[in-house]
Amino acid sequence: MFLFTIKYFGFLKFVPGLPVVFDAWLKIYTLLTRPALLDWIDDIETQMLSLPGTAAHNHKYGGLQFDRYQTEIGHIHSNGLLDMLLSRKIKAELMQQRRIQDHHSFKNTGWISFYIRNEDDVRYALKLLRLGYDRIGERGRKFAQDGLEAV
Repeated sequence: MFLFTIKYFGFLKFVPGLPVVFDAWLKIYTLLTRPALLDWIDDIETQMLSLPGTAAHNHKYGGLQFDRYQTEIGHIHSNGLLDMLLSRKIKAELMQQRRIQDHHSFKNTGWISFYIRNEDDVRYALKLLRLGYDRIGERGRKFAQDGLEAV
């Protein structure tokens, strides 16, 4: 249903507030059908926020976004879909393992999608997010500091 909605009604993400409402609906649906998934997302949030320089907030198209020094690491929608940007090289290597998918909207880029379906997937999602965290590295802190000094 999520992919159907994105494919045929994706243009609605540009309506202010609508993605947040859609994600809230996804969260209610997930609470009723797979409540453990919401606990896993909370666990991922706790682990990510324990890393230096990270923050979490609502993603502009719904879900929970993780940042390192104000640069997006990735985001998790309330149905357990993790979307994140990696280098194309790392993405190609991971695609060969067949655990991740090409991003549902941004094909042929470094963006990936990964569905969290069980506790093993939670561990894998944390590994992916750590790759994204490391990708940003200290250059993210320098960029954030330079941006603050320019203001």
